[in-house]
Amino acid sequence: MRVKVVMACTECKQRNYNTMKNKKNNTERIELKKYCKFCHTHTLHRETK
Repeated sequence: MRVKVVMACTECKQRNYNTMKNKKNNTERIELKKYCKFCHTHTLHRETK
């Protein structure tokens, strides 16, 4: 049930992180505040397709 997802920065739209999520428990897209090496700051990262 766990699938690999890619996280993208909401500011610069760069895809920075890969992570796993449980599709059974989390049906909607996940949002995490993580460090973006392109923006040089902590920004909100959303799951992309």
